[in-house]
Amino acid sequence: MTYKKIEIDGINIFYRESGSNENPAMILFHGFPSASHMFRNLIPALEDKFHLIAADYPAFGQSDIPPREKFSYTFDNLADIIEKFICKIGVEKFYMYVFDYGAPIGFRIAMKNPEKILGIISQNGNVYEEGLGKKWAARAEYWKNPTVELREKFKSAFAPETIIGQYTFGTPENSVSPDGYTLDIFYTQKKDYAEIQSDLIFDYQNNVKLYPQFQKYLREYQPKLLAVWGKNDPSFIYQGAEAFKKDLPNAEIHFVDSGHFALESHCAEIATLIRKTFVG
Repeated sequence: MTYKKIEIDGINIFYRESGSNENPAMILFHGFPSASHMFRNLIPALEDKFHLIAADYPAFGQSDIPPREKFSYTFDNLADIIEKFICKIGVEKFYMYVFDYGAPIGFRIAMKNPEKILGIISQNGNVYEEGLGKKWAARAEYWKNPTVELREKFKSAFAPETIIGQYTFGTPENSVSPDGYTLDIFYTQKKDYAEIQSDLIFDYQNNVKLYPQFQKYLREYQPKLLAVWGKNDPSFIYQGAEAFKKDLPNAEIHFVDSGHFALESHCAEIATLIRKTFVG
């Protein structure tokens, strides 16, 4: 594994990379509140068959944090930076592994570049309204009525106890290492973190509005897709995985007995499913 930075539009993007570049590329799209370190166990499990690349989005992980007055924190802009990153490192075609925030970022890139997508792994990476858990109803009300009070209320998403809960809820007892959530909690202490992430929570409404376009992309191009889902995830519920069948009748759907961060407890099982689906 190597650890690098590359400048995209004046922003230093950190990424980790492993596997021969003679193998098919796989771009790993992390979620919230994490960064590319969420793939620390998956990458070694696949590096013999894939060229794996996982970048930290701007203001996540080890990448630069451009000030809000110079960079608008929207999912459109995050996708634009990562699309440019993929081009700059010379990857022409790739599989994509999308999780949480990584789904709307990855699917934006796939819609613009359908010829580049070799296949998709969606791990709790939702693009259907059926997959939105109960908390999203409250967020939808916030999007309609974005008061300062509600913006402050949703900053509870960055509290240490919330992050620990995201990692551990719905997982087998004692199956989740504290390494991942401890590092994520550390990242929440960075300058302007709460305001930047609050901008993205508000902008998430535009991801939901794009769901019909993401689904149209799937229907039109029929990419090979594996949906592997932590079935106990309260944020993106398991119906979001089942919904892929509406547009991709041949999609592979699998559930693991885990929560949102299913890689933390079921990495080996997920790696095996990826191999069976895309390597044979």
